[in-house]
Amino acid sequence: MRASKNSDLTYMRFLNLVQAVKEKSAFPEIDPVEERVLNILAARWHTGIKVTVLETIAMLGEFSATTLHRRLKSLRKKGMIGVDYDDEDARIKYVVPTKITRDYFSQLGDALAKASAK
Repeated sequence: MRASKNSDLTYMRFLNLVQAVKEKSAFPEIDPVEERVLNILAARWHTGIKVTVLETIAMLGEFSATTLHRRLKSLRKKGMIGVDYDDEDARIKYVVPTKITRDYFSQLGDALAKASAK
């Protein structure tokens, strides 16, 4: 039972640190759907797989295509994602992370390490 209590405290520290990261002025405010989109994309980006706009929409079936398209446009406007066009077919657009997004995930990773270290 002791380990569970330590895990609870670690998780609470992590949540507090994440909130501090999100409140930093360097990062735009994102809603829960946008955060879910970024998290799903991050898992794919981490493996080096290119993700198209249509694949992104298909990966998040719990939301309508209209909602996801709107959120992708919002994330792009906020500077959290970019779009690269396919070299051979200009109709294909890849969703790519920006420096802001890489910094955001890096700071979240630092928050996890800091919360676990105590």
